[in-house]
Amino acid sequence: MARKHAIVMGASMAGLMATRALSDHFERVTVIEQDTLPEAPENRRGVPQGRHTHGLLAGGRQEMERVFPGVTREMVDAGALAGDIVRDFRWFFEGGCLAQVASGMDAVAASRPFIESFIRRRAFGLKNVTSRQACQVEGLLATEDRGRVSGVRVDGETLAADLVVDATGRGSKMPQWLKDLGYEAAEEERVEISLKYTTRYFRRDARELGGDLGTVTPPTAAGKRGGVMIAQEGGRWTVTLICHFGPHAPEDLAGFIAWAGTLPAPYIHEVIRKAEPLGDATQAGMPASVRRRYEKLARFPEGLLVTGDAVCSFNPIYGQGMTVAAQYGRELNEALAEGEQDLARRFFARAARAADNPWTIAVGNDLRMPETVGPRNAGVNAVNWYMSKLHRAAHTDAELALAFHRVANLLAPPPSVMQPRLALRVLGSGLFGGGEKARAAGAR
Repeated sequence: MARKHAIVMGASMAGLMATRALSDHFERVTVIEQDTLPEAPENRRGVPQGRHTHGLLAGGRQEMERVFPGVTREMVDAGALAGDIVRDFRWFFEGGCLAQVASGMDAVAASRPFIESFIRRRAFGLKNVTSRQACQVEGLLATEDRGRVSGVRVDGETLAADLVVDATGRGSKMPQWLKDLGYEAAEEERVEISLKYTTRYFRRDARELGGDLGTVTPPTAAGKRGGVMIAQEGGRWTVTLICHFGPHAPEDLAGFIAWAGTLPAPYIHEVIRKAEPLGDATQAGMPASVRRRYEKLARFPEGLLVTGDAVCSFNPIYGQGMTVAAQYGRELNEALAEGEQDLARRFFARAARAADNPWTIAVGNDLRMPETVGPRNAGVNAVNWYMSKLHRAAHTDAELALAFHRVANLLAPPPSVMQPRLALRVLGSGLFGGGEKARAAGAR
């Protein structure tokens, strides 16, 4: 494969991080985006999720900082809030908040359009990167034997490329385009979660929530309702109320506030019942978490890759999407550094490993609800039982809280919370009846 020209379809976060990786290996990179991209941090049609609550986990912030040095400081100087995701956020599990202690895991609290605008400015500022906006990719070009993708058709024009990367998100047309070229579509894993959510913004007083930057209350298996509230640039709170297998939280202000009062934790309701509302509510839904198993395909055309939500999209409550996009970019860079041979096979294997952790976290938690439609086995049930015990113990056991947060921030694999030393603390918390006794048992 010559490394003269690469095309990225979609200026999503995954597309931007792929662009950064490609810029180290290709003479030119062209980003094709159907929207006209705003200069300022504004919502756009191609990213409807941008209107809902986002945050940048520690793992994603670290990766973005690595490839765009200084971008965290740029965002904070422009109004984003940075804080320790363990110490400065309230994570409510199993009837209480996980221990809030200094962890060194720094996250960024800001809206999706705000964060994306800084990453886009950096990516588009690279000397070998250009963009074509308000363009629609109509299909792929291929060699006569259809063994290699050679470019794309854009608004009736053909653009040649040595590598094409699909970062067009959940609505990717790649399954059909592969069939058109004579290839099988990737196997899909679906977990039906019937998720609906409603988002509102409120004026923020920095003294609210005791000065903390946010709170997360995941749905329980019984109540199926949860919520997320995170500080944003511009002195705002963003609040998203979610429900599985039920109707949206109401859009009207009084109904929204009353619905927040039904959550297992009181924190969101205590703030928004007194806060000034800003703008109108926005609603959305996600019927299923979907994972396309490109790494399992026996045949795949050369000169083509798929990344981001076009590969794997899952329950957004834990805010892992932008971090996974950043990690896909890292895996693409490393796959390209290894050479051209079997690039797709090697990248998809890497991407699958990057998706394993967030998929395990999101799907494992969703499968606690009996209505969720997805593969269950004794292993899933055992893990959920263990995580329930860990969360209870982590109310007072800082080491267990830190172990969980390293996994949630995609800095450690899920099995790391089951290493023997931690498992003893988890199981000891029930056996001995409290956090202090559990710590003593762990020390022994």
